[in-house]
Amino acid sequence: MRKFNLLFIFIILLSLGGCRSESETPVEITESVIKTGKLSGKVMSQNGSKPIGGASVFTFDEKYKIYHTLSDSEGNFVLEAPVGAKTVYIQTGNGSNFRTEISAVVKDNETVNLTANQTKLNQVAKIAYVKGSYDKIEDIITNLGYTATEITNADLANINTLAQYDIVFLNCGSRNYGANQSLYPLIDTNLAIFVANGGSIYASDWDVSYLVGGTDNTNNCSLSGGFVPDSKLCSKNIGSTGLLAASVNNAGLTAALGFNTLNINYDLGAWQKIINYDPAYWEVLVEDATTNEALMLRTNQFTATGIPNTPIGNAPNTTFTTVCITLPGNIQISISVPTVAVPYLVALGATVGPCSGASGSGYIYYTTFHNHATGNIGNAGVILQYVIVNL
Repeated sequence: MRKFNLLFIFIILLSLGGCRSESETPVEITESVIKTGKLSGKVMSQNGSKPIGGASVFTFDEKYKIYHTLSDSEGNFVLEAPVGAKTVYIQTGNGSNFRTEISAVVKDNETVNLTANQTKLNQVAKIAYVKGSYDKIEDIITNLGYTATEITNADLANINTLAQYDIVFLNCGSRNYGANQSLYPLIDTNLAIFVANGGSIYASDWDVSYLVGGTDNTNNCSLSGGFVPDSKLCSKNIGSTGLLAASVNNAGLTAALGFNTLNINYDLGAWQKIINYDPAYWEVLVEDATTNEALMLRTNQFTATGIPNTPIGNAPNTTFTTVCITLPGNIQISISVPTVAVPYLVALGATVGPCSGASGSGYIYYTTFHNHATGNIGNAGVILQYVIVNL
């Protein structure tokens, strides 16, 4: 009898389970697969003459998730992105001075090849240069298809003129001692205003005097003038003539160039040898391979008290904003995006402004080597191409 009762109960339990409604049946939840395709291309300078390595190539999905890659040393890239119509951005630096926008359609499981005309890196910055005695960076600028306006030391002394530009190149020998010495206090003040408000400058060799003071031939570490404190940088004109083995010790620069060692031809003596620098202030991009002495520096850490808020270059008219985005692997990139997208990106964790540096500061690049007026100094010229598009 006991066996019969147990069997009866078991049958009842089975029948109750069979009466469960379909709504009570567990449903396996699966995420929808995002369909993707690829865009390929080659980032070139504006005139198509030179490949641009290390350029950011990116797009967003409808929820502003970023899809990002970098061009290699030959300018080539492959970007994977969700299918559909997309705006693709190509940028160097933080995207505020050189950037391109492309409309493209990403196709499911296909690779769409973008044309060379689409992937040219465009100049949006206003660029100026001061003519030098030993340097012609403007030749490299124009050889890439970009434009630069020649200005003078008198223009540097006029903040209204200087503030029209985003980037200023200071060619070695342009701070000519004996010519308009009365202008230099104004120049020093104006360069401080320019950089503190987002303008970027490049100086080479003897033009370190624009940074730390002195004449066109700086010979000690406690000179009056300039706008960068002497405690941050010191150089002396004691470099000797010859071929110097150098190493590139910045990963981004190495990837963009495709090499990490080079020989720099210092064909003139008395070049400005960097004696000391503040490593918390400057980043060393190129150094002496034997002594580890710095040969090329950059910073975006410039600050000073009492600097007026002065609109620089294209800043008053731009519809783009620089933001810092964290990629998988905790890799941070500074890019410029349409201002209307900023709130959505911030909601996803982006921050307004570049990923590093002082708030509002532009870049200062300084090289002990330069593009000599009588000819390009080997593959150091490729480094100067990088400097131009990354300011």
